[in-house]
Amino acid sequence: MDISALTGQPTAAANSAATLAEDFDNFLNLLTTQLQYQDPLAPMDSNQFTQQLVAFTGVEQSIATNKNLESIITQNQSLSATNTVGYLGKEVTISSDKAGVREDGTVRWEYALAAPSSSTKITVKDTNGIKVYEENGELGAGLHEFSWTPKEGTPKEIYTLEVESISGNEEEIETNIYSKGIVESLETVNGQVLLAANGLLTAPVNVLSVKEIFEQKPLPEENGTE
Repeated sequence: MDISALTGQPTAAANSAATLAEDFDNFLNLLTTQLQYQDPLAPMDSNQFTQQLVAFTGVEQSIATNKNLESIITQNQSLSATNTVGYLGKEVTISSDKAGVREDGTVRWEYALAAPSSSTKITVKDTNGIKVYEENGELGAGLHEFSWTPKEGTPKEIYTLEVESISGNEEEIETNIYSKGIVESLETVNGQVLLAANGLLTAPVNVLSVKEIFEQKPLPEENGTE
């Protein structure tokens, strides 16, 4: 295992602080040398050195501020990871037309119709945009569930749902599609903790609802009496 995985890599603020310390040492060495060999009858102007010292102090304060910000960001990431652990094993619903194959082999969505429809067509497409399934959907306004089981041997990839709904006046009805998946793991991408659900990655802020999954246990067999 890489040691850096245990100790952590130096932060940008730490690297800047090390560089500043080295530059400050060089500045002091230069200042001491110039003062040592200056002409006693024409001493050097101290204003320039004072301004440089003030500049070093300003940079040092900026680095200290960056260190504090990095510490706050790290704490927030740790807190975010702790808070998202509660999503593991639960079914989440997000606003997306894409969904992955679940462990039971199904792909699940929800779709909402803004008004009653005279015809609703549901189409499932693969990652290449090729239609793999089609059927007629619900006609009533409101939220409806849709579950599709790919044929045996079909790749477990991400599928896209399309819903076309037409009113009695041949006008297109507004539809919203939601993806349903079970959170299997947590992944950190660019410092942000994301939920991995059936092949999709999403931020917790995109979750619209969370549902506990209960396993159905078989009922105990009753022993007959003679």
